[in-house]
Amino acid sequence: MFRSQLLRHTARAARASTKATSSRTLPALSSRPIHSTASLREKLDDPPHEGSFARTDSSVHVEYPEEHDLPSSKPVQGRGGLHFKRTLASFSLEGRVGVVTGGARGLGLVMSQAMVISGADIAIVDMNKEEAEKQAGELVASFKRENPGAEKVPKVTAHYADVSSQESVDAAIAEIISQHGKIDNLVTSAGFTENFEAINYPIDRVRKLWGVNVDGTYLFAIAVAKHLMERKAPGSMVFIGSMSGAIVNVPQPQAPYNAAKAAVRHLASSLAVEWAHAGIRVNCISPGYMLTALTKKILDENPELKKQWTSLIPQGKMGQPEDLMGAVTFLSSDASNYVTGGKNIFLRKAPLSQLANNIPADLRVDGGYTLT
Repeated sequence: MFRSQLLRHTARAARASTKATSSRTLPALSSRPIHSTASLREKLDDPPHEGSFARTDSSVHVEYPEEHDLPSSKPVQGRGGLHFKRTLASFSLEGRVGVVTGGARGLGLVMSQAMVISGADIAIVDMNKEEAEKQAGELVASFKRENPGAEKVPKVTAHYADVSSQESVDAAIAEIISQHGKIDNLVTSAGFTENFEAINYPIDRVRKLWGVNVDGTYLFAIAVAKHLMERKAPGSMVFIGSMSGAIVNVPQPQAPYNAAKAAVRHLASSLAVEWAHAGIRVNCISPGYMLTALTKKILDENPELKKQWTSLIPQGKMGQPEDLMGAVTFLSSDASNYVTGGKNIFLRKAPLSQLANNIPADLRVDGGYTLT
């Protein structure tokens, strides 16, 4: 067994070998656009050495861009028309109101669209309300194009929130309820990552990263849970974690992000147990490497990093944002009515003690990355 594992990892390492630069100077923090230096330690004249392809590389450095530098996203085309193929009615979200944080771009936008296609009304929450308003209009326009003559057009609204601020979150929730009347589903997609070696990562940026990824998830979850409990209504929440919450990605160093996503996964598990009595389900999706507009921009500047990433994915390719559409619809709908808490996805009875001691109902969409 160990021999086969060694051979497999050696083959992966050979595919992943990359050039190294002669320096590893960390750039100063600024408000500049995305920047990274991905020297990736291997030299052409050096043979692979033990463990070299399973370690982080401190020369890989990526800062999250300022708001005005973020690339815009577009709704997926050709996914939302009426069809006549048989499927389960329990996947429908008709009559539901969903909230998607970070919904104006990337994965959040595509998951918002999935819920609209499945019949839900949606509230897009984002730091950039102007972009959220634009995308809300695009989602409705896309729905109309693909469903001419539809009796009901989904209601899609845009809202501002700093997800790390309880005051801002509470204001956004109140605004959503005033416009939609209720909330049934929550998808916490707001989040970001940066690549710094831990000993040089400024603590203020660590706190910001934690505030958005963890505090933002928690604050929106408890606000929506309070609303559901007041209504005595069931609901479903989907936290967007990451495979980074279960494994350590290489070669990029990102210890605070990995820890934050691990926290999100276990928060889902804990809240699933705590709120089960109220009919509130809490699950987690852990995406692998997804080719969003932002990721594409980073990898276009660092083609060797893309080669190393894809060499470690059994399917040999990165995921597309639309690969998450089915997962978020399943976990938001009645099709997953008996899915909450527990190790991976349980479709059987489990005592609360077992649920409490296991990781979240964590659906990994990663092309098999975490299997090897």
